[in-house]
Amino acid sequence: MTKSAAKKPTPPDLYLFLQMANIFAINRCSSSVYQRFIVQFNSTQRFNSLSSHVSKSRFIKLNNLRRNCSLSSDAAAPFIVADDEKYGNKQVISITPRLYDYILANAREPPILRQLREETANMRGSQMQVSPDQAQLLAMLVQILGAARCIELGVYTGYSSLAIALALPESDCLVACERDAKSLEVAKRYYELAGVSHKVSVKHGLAADVLKSMISNGETCSYDFAFVDAEKRMNQEYFELLLQLVRVGGVIVIDNVLWHGKVADPLVNDVKTVSIRNFNRNLMADDRVSISLVPIGDGMTICRKR
Repeated sequence: MTKSAAKKPTPPDLYLFLQMANIFAINRCSSSVYQRFIVQFNSTQRFNSLSSHVSKSRFIKLNNLRRNCSLSSDAAAPFIVADDEKYGNKQVISITPRLYDYILANAREPPILRQLREETANMRGSQMQVSPDQAQLLAMLVQILGAARCIELGVYTGYSSLAIALALPESDCLVACERDAKSLEVAKRYYELAGVSHKVSVKHGLAADVLKSMISNGETCSYDFAFVDAEKRMNQEYFELLLQLVRVGGVIVIDNVLWHGKVADPLVNDVKTVSIRNFNRNLMADDRVSISLVPIGDGMTICRKR
């Protein structure tokens, strides 16, 4: 075979580039993903084999991202640069396991909460429990707001509700809704251990049904704070019901709005992801609330009712 007739190297599928970019975004430059990226893209031959200008442009962008996400042991915390130049090449911190350990080491976690977290870690569905830094933020929001009446949808074993109850004054209350009786028993046991059971009104049942009952009982506009960590496909309905129950100036916090990064991946379109993505889009356009999406845990959106 002559040189002129030699078969050209097949350029990598553009889909592969998109996948790598999405993996970087979802995993926030984790070391394992970084190493896979190096193996796949670090050769000059790989770049030269790309046939189109678009492919080479994507390669360069991803290679820049690789450099920004350097994970050498003595390097500073990795960062990501906003791709849109209108943001002024803003550098945003990327949470690595080492940095997250540091964050958790600087979160104030009462011993009773740590005990509950460690017990829950051995239970089925333990990933549903909020992290200590999230619980600390929820408790602080309750205190800043001066909240007296709170609601939580999705208690699980009670970590977040216990953090909220501990932050409430003795005469105030939290309505805690959970449909799973087994996990709710764990939560109730820890309310007792922490001495806050008198502050918590436990509701065993579907969250939407509990909220509708509260509205029917004339409790509209009487709550200061609500935290939503229940069925994700129901977020929009929960939100509409809570807007009736929370007063003007009150706060509603929704958990898991980033959904492990899936909401930013156009290739992921399962029912829950699409539901959360649509809910986030609706919130952006909802002038009944002021909002702030905070990249803590799996993402929380803080809404203040106008």
